[in-house]
Amino acid sequence: MKVEFRECDFFDLWMWLEFETTPASMEQQYLEEVFNSWFFLGKLGGFNAENLQVQDTGLDISYLNYDEDQAESSFMALMHNMAEVEYQGNWGRCWFDLGTTDAIALDVLINALKQFSKDYVPIVRLIIGGENSDWKIPGSKRPSLDGGENEQN
Repeated sequence: MKVEFRECDFFDLWMWLEFETTPASMEQQYLEEVFNSWFFLGKLGGFNAENLQVQDTGLDISYLNYDEDQAESSFMALMHNMAEVEYQGNWGRCWFDLGTTDAIALDVLINALKQFSKDYVPIVRLIIGGENSDWKIPGSKRPSLDGGENEQN
């Protein structure tokens, strides 16, 4: 799976997936579960790079003294919104408002999609940000939470 980055705005971010073939209904469900799970963790503040105490400790985490004050004092890193995943031929796309979540969220998603591509549905490439010339996004519109579109002001 090739990963490409285009212009990225964390508050208005499209992600595009190109599959080898048109994904079947069950394959679409699997992919949607990946995105939904990732988004839910983000909505709960799971991708907060200011509070990576376990990661920063290294390999030996036995008897780690977890600092609750440090955890509480870190800036909130919350995702805000996600639209429904859409499909067109061998393409899929989804819109996100990543809010104040940290970029580590994208690393986690890329890692998960790489393995997903190996185990479930082959993905040719993941494009983060920008626009896909084969499938235009509405100029001044942003998807609503129900998958429809609302005018941006």
